[in-house]
Amino acid sequence: MKRAFSIQLVALFVLAASAHAAEKEEGFKNLFDGKSFDGWKINENPKSWKIAEGAMVCKGPRSHIFYAGDDKPFKNFHLKVDVLTKPGSNGGIYFHTKFQKGGWPKAGFEAQVNNSHGDPKRTGSLYAVVNVTKAPAKDNEWFTEEVIVNGNKITIKVDGKTLVDYTEPEGKKPGRGFTRKIDEGTFAFQCHDPKSEVHFKNVRVKRLP
Repeated sequence: MKRAFSIQLVALFVLAASAHAAEKEEGFKNLFDGKSFDGWKINENPKSWKIAEGAMVCKGPRSHIFYAGDDKPFKNFHLKVDVLTKPGSNGGIYFHTKFQKGGWPKAGFEAQVNNSHGDPKRTGSLYAVVNVTKAPAKDNEWFTEEVIVNGNKITIKVDGKTLVDYTEPEGKKPGRGFTRKIDEGTFAFQCHDPKSEVHFKNVRVKRLP
């Protein structure tokens, strides 16, 4: 009993320390409380999502969870998310997107999460726009993925290293089906398939002018 109680205390300390660390980043606001889905909305297959050790964990049939707080939409921002992938897993961080009931999100962009899945587009890719072919992180280890949108520029970083520095061409028009055009919207995380398991925590954002 004492051992179980000690483990619980350690877990609570880790959660509190993580939340405190995020709060210390000047101007950043936490979007996920680490213990509930308050402020978030899951579309298809809600059983693909659970919360464990302060993180959103996805594993199961395709599903997406969208940030649904009253402070959306976001246009210019700096987003930081701590991520952990299990071997062979695929996921994603969507931005400038909007809620849809099912399917792959058509609005906005995806910052790829994939260190060893069969898809050659690796973590840090601006999916199908600027692709990274070498994984910048390892499975079973936490890493921090950042997305910065400012004007017509998108920057993606992993553990502080810039992997994508994309400037949208002037006059770019939305594509068919998938917009992939800088606009505004909310954030979403992807549950890709039943064989993929991805953890997301310390979701924080800072608005930019």
